[in-house]
Amino acid sequence: MRHLILDTETTGLDPRQDHRIIEIAVLKLVDRRPTGRHLHVKLNPEREIDPGASEVHG
Repeated sequence: MRHLILDTETTGLDPRQDHRIIEIAVLKLVDRRPTGRHLHVKLNPEREIDPGASEVHG
């Protein structure tokens, strides 16, 4: 069975405060084992990252 594991990091949690996605990562598994296929992208949010968000993901 194939699975994709997705992780995102953001500048904060409230889109009404213009918080945005800053990082996306995807890992492909087959039969619960990593295949070596992955995607890792960093995005420019064009805004400052909230201190609370920085504490969570560094």
